[in-house]
Amino acid sequence: MLAILKLERFLTVKYPVVLQRTEEGFSVSCPGLPGCWSQGETEQEALENVQSAIQEYLAAVRDSR
Repeated sequence: MLAILKLERFLTVKYPVVLQRTEEGFSVSCPGLPGCWSQGETEQEALENVQSAIQEYLAAVRDSR
């Protein structure tokens, strides 16, 4: 699966993600961004949540420079 983010007006970046069913719902991680993961009760919710997690991860990296 891919998480697709629109970072700027003309820039779209695709990150592969790994989605796994858990006892609570779904867990999703982004292997290209160590420690970046999220979860949700449904597959759709988990994928939406990981998009936010990726945006926050990239913002933290940008702000730390």
